[in-house]
Formats: sequence, C-alpha cells, structure tokens
Amino acid sequence: QVQLVESGGGLVQPGGSLRLSCAASGSFFSLDVMGWYRQAPGKQRELVARIISGGSTNYPDSVKGRFTISRDNAKNTVLLQMNSLKPSDTAVYYCDAVVASLTQGSLEVWGQGTLVTVSS
Repeated sequence: QVQLVESGGGLVQPGGSLRLSCAASGSFFSLDVMGWYRQAPGKQRELVARIISGGSTNYPDSVKGRFTISRDNAKNTVLLQMNSLKPSDTAVYYCDAVVASLTQGSLEVWGQGTLVTVSS
C-alpha cells in the first residue's frame, strides 16, 4: 500500500511564502508523476503543479512564476515552494502521485490534504 503524507500548510500573510512537502511511503516500483492540487470552498479541485519522473513540470497560469515544484527521487518526496501568495491561493492542498505499484499496475494515490490560508 502506498501512502502520501503532506506537511507545511498554515496561515501566511499576503505576499508571503510557504513550502509544502509530500513524502511517499510503502512498496512500489516508481513514482511516475507527482503533483499538487488544491480545492477552495465551493470550488472544484484544480491542478497547481505537476512534475514527471524526468523532471518536466507544468503549472496553470494562475500560479506560474510564483510556485515551483521539485522532487527528490532518493527520498520519494515532492516539494511545492509558494511565493507571493494571494488570498485567492487559500485552499486545501492535496498531494497526488501516479505510482507504478508492485501488484496493481499504475495507481493514482492522494494525500489527506493540508490547509493553506492566506490572510492578513
């Protein structure tokens, strides 16, 4: 069984920075894609950033230039550095991974979510 555990959420003032971390544990062949999504109250979950095993990344326009995703393959960890935060970034942030599992082929796994609140 693969688990994702997020950390790093909290309260920050507009213009501030936060770094989210997500660590994968369990038995698997590889973490093919890792990413972050967010869901604000009353809104659909949306992609924030994604990184594939080779290092290519993609971001929606809403966060491009402010957020940076990176991964440490040796530690099975993905980080999200968030700068110049805005109140509109307030949401629950979820870590996501596409995992090559040992017995079930390709699986999508989600973390439990971490709350980010941007407010003065």
